[in-house]
Amino acid sequence: MLYSRGLKRLITSLNKNKGYLSVGVRCSSVDYTYKNYNVPRRDNLKKVEESDINYFKSFLGDRVVTDVDELEVHNRDWLNLVRGMSPVMLKPKTTQEVSQIMKYCNENSLGVCPQGGNTGLVGGSVPVFDEVILSLNLLNKIHEIDATSGTVECGAGVILENLDKELEKHDLMVPLDLGAKGSCHIGGNVATNAGGIRYLRYGSLHGNVLGVEAVLPDGTILDCLSTLKKDNTGYDLKQLFIGSEGTLGIITGLSLMAPPRPLATNVAFLGVESYEAVKEAYVKAKGCLAEILSAFEFLDNHAMSTVKENLGYSNPISEHPFYVLVETSGSNDGHDAEKLDHFLEVVMETGIAVDGTVANEVGKMQDIWKMREHIAEALLHDGDGCFKYDISLPVDVMYDIVSLLREKYSHCTNRIVGYGHFGDGNLHLNVVAPTYDKELMYELEPIIFGFTSKHNGSISAEHGIGFKKTKHMHYSRSPEAIEVMKKLKNLFDPKGILNPYKMLPS
Repeated sequence: MLYSRGLKRLITSLNKNKGYLSVGVRCSSVDYTYKNYNVPRRDNLKKVEESDINYFKSFLGDRVVTDVDELEVHNRDWLNLVRGMSPVMLKPKTTQEVSQIMKYCNENSLGVCPQGGNTGLVGGSVPVFDEVILSLNLLNKIHEIDATSGTVECGAGVILENLDKELEKHDLMVPLDLGAKGSCHIGGNVATNAGGIRYLRYGSLHGNVLGVEAVLPDGTILDCLSTLKKDNTGYDLKQLFIGSEGTLGIITGLSLMAPPRPLATNVAFLGVESYEAVKEAYVKAKGCLAEILSAFEFLDNHAMSTVKENLGYSNPISEHPFYVLVETSGSNDGHDAEKLDHFLEVVMETGIAVDGTVANEVGKMQDIWKMREHIAEALLHDGDGCFKYDISLPVDVMYDIVSLLREKYSHCTNRIVGYGHFGDGNLHLNVVAPTYDKELMYELEPIIFGFTSKHNGSISAEHGIGFKKTKHMHYSRSPEAIEVMKKLKNLFDPKGILNPYKMLPS
């Protein structure tokens, strides 16, 4: 998947307070998606007409956006790689308004593209043609926080960071942390089953979402918005919407687990001499740290080099082939420090790690984390063609694909980088070429996805399928599984109006 077509045509800046990349684009820098990817328009979907816009204005008023300049921002993804041509964006404030919109669009065969913070990497939140953009921005109320039970109920448009800050007032937290937390929506996180750096500790959203309110393609409001932690009544329908990427229904409300906020946090950054040592360090971390282990990340020396050279960051330790970032979080600083000290003694005395540093002050921990979180931004400066892949593999073979690509393509690339969430088996694989080279991309994808399939991995660990990976789904799912998914889609959305051209192969 291409991450950046032309660095010179992007104006990039890093928001260091919120830890995510913001990208400004020039309007002429990318052609329409249907042209770039040769996508045929579906004959059953009607084009938006003036009468449709007038109907939406009859109950939404000035929350119907038709201004070309404002729409341009929402017709693109933030990487400036996919571009739709929707003539209208709707901004409902309530679930009832979403229902009215969907009922009308279903009756009139209008395609609808749900959009949250538009921070996705696979084109799932941007129209392909002229689908109606349905923005969830205004469904941004936090309705209830139950500090005793540790639950929160909120609208789908609440920004992840805002939700976490509100929970902090009650000594609680969101069991999810992403680099894009300052702009992504919790509804979009659930719709894509986002992973992030705390997955190791708190697990997936499938286990943390207690309830969902969703509007179906025909306008039906499905209220499964329970805050019960145990409810074994019939089918667990909310699970269908987690990770469905807005293809089965539009999530409008959520109830979530809100675990206690840690009272003590520590970060260790270690240098190791081989990928085998990364694996050994992980085994020791699980054994020594157990319940306080909250993150275990890894990066190679190529990733370290790009943040040093392109962002001016300093390596807090000496140079090594690999690095691991270990985070602990718990309720007793003395207890946690003792366990962390024991872990460090073990990995140092056995030679698993050869260098390291530890931080428990907020500023110093943030400095260590930013090296890991800003690798993606640094890679944009390495060349005009950065191909980014988000895959899951068994950890024993996870780094083999990086080595394989270096052997085959080092002569024609600027940098090939491997880093990611080691504890989850999630590799972020980046191949940076001097210029955008579509032929290189066509060579890379069968190799990467073929390797992933051979080892029973996943072509999408946490970024979703969206528009860009639909044709590759067969690498991770059997024909029978894909057929069942298509039947589910047809059951919920027989006209195919909801987020068309996304997730499922044609």
